[in-house]
Amino acid sequence: MPTPDDTTIAACLMALAAERGSARSFCPSEAARRLATDWRPLMPEIRRVAATLPLRATQKGAPVDPLTARGPIRLSLDETD
Repeated sequence: MPTPDDTTIAACLMALAAERGSARSFCPSEAARRLATDWRPLMPEIRRVAATLPLRATQKGAPVDPLTARGPIRLSLDETD
């Protein structure tokens, strides 16, 4: 199965964020699992695309950069604009 393109990944991430709303977060692996059966190799791409979207990335409640954070992160709608 080919790797999903950035547009597909972005749509999936934003759909998950919209489903949860700004008050709730989700794990990026939820998007990866929706897009691929073998989802683990997709995680770097998910984080890369997430960094370009109006999403807030947190780790233990603190803001982080999804590209440089090590370990699990959570994503949610970023309504600071």
